[in-house]
Amino acid sequence: MPSTKTLSSLNNHRIALAIEYSGSDFSGWQKQASPDLLTVQSVVESAISQIADSEIISSCAGRTDAGVHATCQVIHFDSPIDRGEKAWTRGVNSLLPDSVRVIWSKPVDAGFHARFSATARQYNYVIYINKVASAILNKKVTHMRRRLNSAAMEKAAQALLGEQDFTSFRAAGCQSKSSFRNVEHVHVRAQGSFLVLDIKANAFLQHMVRNITGALIEIGLGERSSSWLEELLEAKDRNLAGVTAPPDGLYLVAVDYPNKFGLSESQRFPLFLPVTVG
Repeated sequence: MPSTKTLSSLNNHRIALAIEYSGSDFSGWQKQASPDLLTVQSVVESAISQIADSEIISSCAGRTDAGVHATCQVIHFDSPIDRGEKAWTRGVNSLLPDSVRVIWSKPVDAGFHARFSATARQYNYVIYINKVASAILNKKVTHMRRRLNSAAMEKAAQALLGEQDFTSFRAAGCQSKSSFRNVEHVHVRAQGSFLVLDIKANAFLQHMVRNITGALIEIGLGERSSSWLEELLEAKDRNLAGVTAPPDGLYLVAVDYPNKFGLSESQRFPLFLPVTVG
C-alpha cells in the first residue's frame, strides 16, 4: 500500500503520461464522491501511487463523460521520485485493469499543466451503420440502421468553424464560465460501414461533441436542412438543438501542446477503424 507522504512543490518531479482507455466500464474520467462509482482517474491514480510510494493526484487534459473512450488522454502528476519511463509505463500498466493503459511517459517542466497548457483537443465520433448491431463493437461505436448522408453532414458542419458561441450545444449542467469555443477543423467522412466525425477545437463544453453529433445525425437522415446548425448557433438555445448522441462512439484522440514541452511528436494516436463490415 502506498504511504501518504505529503507532496510539496519543492524537489518534485513532474511527469506527463498518455492514457488510453475504454470508457464502457467507467463512470467517466473524474473521481466521484461515491466509492461505488468506478472512474478512470481513480484506478490510474491508485496504480501510480503504488509505483511512486506516495499519494498521487493527477490532472488531465479533458474530463471525459461516462462511457466515453480515449486513445490519447494526457495527464500530469508530481512525484517525489522519478521512477523512470519503464516504471511509469510497464509498472503502472501491471496494476491497471485491461481496459486502461499508459501509452507513454515523459518528464516535463514544472510549468507544464495537462489541462491549462493544452492549446487544442481533438475528438472522433464513430457511427456504425448496419441493419444488425455489431457484437464485437458493442459500446465502442454508436449503431444506426439507416444510412446517413455524409455529404450533407459535412456541408452543415462547416458552420461550426471559428470562434463562436456554442450555447445551443452545451449541457444544461455545464459549469464553464464562457460558452465561446474556437473550432479549428471539423469533417464528416464515410469509411465503409462507418461514419466518422473528426472535430478539433481549443476546448469543448460539456456534451458539446455529442450534442453536435446529435444534430448532424438529424441532418444526415434528411430530417433537417444543411443550414440547421447555423440556425442553432444563432438561436443560442439548447432546447432547440435536439437529442444528445450516445457516449459509446466518442473518443478523445489527441491533445496539442506548445513545442517547448516536447510532446508534439508523441501525442497523437489516430483512431483505429476496423475494415468494412457487411
